[in-house]
Amino acid sequence: MSKIENFLTAEEEREIVEAIRRSERKTSGEIRVHIENTSKKDIFNRAIDVFHLLKMDNTKLRNGVLIYVAIDDRQFVIYGDEGINKLVPENFWNDTKNSIQKHFKNKAFKLGLISGIEKAGNELEKYFPWDYTDTNELSDDISKGNN
Repeated sequence: MSKIENFLTAEEEREIVEAIRRSERKTSGEIRVHIENTSKKDIFNRAIDVFHLLKMDNTKLRNGVLIYVAIDDRQFVIYGDEGINKLVPENFWNDTKNSIQKHFKNKAFKLGLISGIEKAGNELEKYFPWDYTDTNELSDDISKGNN
């Protein structure tokens, strides 16, 4: 079994997807989680590649947020599209990263991801509140790479 299957249990994955759904009920923003074994390149550049591969840059308000995890590299990136990055405080992604990292250091990967999702969702809600005309533009499922 690859490290991707061992990173989270099926139940933990369901809980993370539910956290995404809960967060997105309050915002027009879109949150995705992508997990793969290794980035095989600069982690930030790989996160940007995945962001585009998942078509997260095609949201109407450019307010998608990707939490990208490279298991073997023991690294992750939070990448927000230009719509959200124009509005959030400069240190916002660092605060979110610190929140995730605190849990990851204790091998509480599910809690770390849920913490990051909730922080991103709360910030998205401030700037992109949910409206009755909003539609879910992207899948809430965790995507996985096979690197």
